[in-house]
Amino acid sequence: MNGQRATRGGRKARLAQRAAKPVIDPCPPGQIGGMYKPLTDDEMRRIYSTALDLLKNLGMGEVPARLRANLIAVGATDNGSGRMLFPKALVEDAIDKAAKSFILHGRDDSRSIEVGGDRVHFGTGGAAVQTLDLDTGIYRPSTLRDLHDFTRLQDTLANVSWFTRCCVATDVPDNFDLDINTAFALVKNTTKPTATSFSLASHVAPIVEMLDIAAGGPGAFSQRPFMKAHISPVISPMRYGEDAVDVVYECIRHNIPMSCITAAQAGATAPATLAGFLAQSLAETLASLVMVHAIQPGFPMVFSNWPLVVDLRTGAFSGGSGETAVLNAASAQLSNWLGLVSGVASSMTDAKAIDAQYGMEKGITSLAAALSGANLIYESSGMTASLLGASFEAFVLDDEMHSHTYRTLRGIEVNDSNLGYKAICDAVLGEGHFLGGAHTLEAMERDYFYPALADRDDPKSWSDKGAVDAWSRARIRVREILGAEMPDYLDRKSEKEICRRFNVL
Repeated sequence: MNGQRATRGGRKARLAQRAAKPVIDPCPPGQIGGMYKPLTDDEMRRIYSTALDLLKNLGMGEVPARLRANLIAVGATDNGSGRMLFPKALVEDAIDKAAKSFILHGRDDSRSIEVGGDRVHFGTGGAAVQTLDLDTGIYRPSTLRDLHDFTRLQDTLANVSWFTRCCVATDVPDNFDLDINTAFALVKNTTKPTATSFSLASHVAPIVEMLDIAAGGPGAFSQRPFMKAHISPVISPMRYGEDAVDVVYECIRHNIPMSCITAAQAGATAPATLAGFLAQSLAETLASLVMVHAIQPGFPMVFSNWPLVVDLRTGAFSGGSGETAVLNAASAQLSNWLGLVSGVASSMTDAKAIDAQYGMEKGITSLAAALSGANLIYESSGMTASLLGASFEAFVLDDEMHSHTYRTLRGIEVNDSNLGYKAICDAVLGEGHFLGGAHTLEAMERDYFYPALADRDDPKSWSDKGAVDAWSRARIRVREILGAEMPDYLDRKSEKEICRRFNVL
């Protein structure tokens, strides 16, 4: 009897350990990518050479006067027709002096991440104007309340390494109030690294003032910036956008790291051929890098070369296609080959519902981007409906998908212990199986990820439990998270001061 009680107690302890967070996380963020290489070395050189030719001979149009002066000072030339030409030496000097890695700070330093090299991190992005309603399952306009709830939700998800606002609060019509309240939602509800956008350059300084209050005083934010900016200073094809360039200057002045995003669309604002698209998109993102180099060499910039695809039959954006998968993987490969901090956009399903299309499109595009070694994978959590929508259920489902992806990237560790020669001999000559053996138990948590939402029951057990699908399980989990008491990341004094100075809604 004593022996039986000991056996039952040991099993209970093992079950409790299994339910708890593993001592060794089998698939943490920041795994190493780079195994998938859709381009050969020769193909990369040809694409890069074409990009350099475009910058040298065609150059960039609609260059704001202040930027024009800075570019000429570092070696660019005016072709006399209003286009700035960038010689090869200037572009390669910008690449050589670019920041090759840097820290994306969280307000909680333990949540900061280093970006660059061959480490892969999933995060968010997007400007969804519609939210998939938890109660009705139907899309409706996104609200400021949604943004607060999305921020609170992702704060609990281990595989969202940084949070960019994923939706636009359509119930805040004033652009300045929108920018202020978007930034406030981020600092109130998470201490992860964050990112936002600025409608106008004049909005940057007031938001920095608000971030200083959250950080502890004047100048505190710029000393350790925990929010980066998403900016699209280049408009395809091959010209600058003055308002966005003005934002770049302000962000550099306030030491705000930037993702300079090129978002050309194949067959619309860039060639329909994939190789031609990559050449133009690379040239345009290099133009952003040269711009930053001309203002302040080496300033932290994510080289965000985001190839976007349209359905050429209809002109509709197609974020979940095989072309999207291979183009973003190739973009990351090119950026990493140049030694730059790479950013791409993947996991942007065109599906409206959480269905088979959703899973297929998110799975192939996010895995391809991760395997290619993209440092930062934007739009990877929660986005649906070709970036028009965001979903609470999608956030938790995508977080679990990312764990599987990180496990794939981690690969297989081959050593004497893992090869298991002795364990094989013991099983063959002993009980004839590996169940319960020490070798199996050691590997159980170290080598395997156990999903919380995916169903692995047999059909009868699944039916007996109510035949619940993944969408329903995810909805239940979201309600549990949002219904729980959440951390308050702003002290009352700071929040009161922010509300006194700004129109916090």
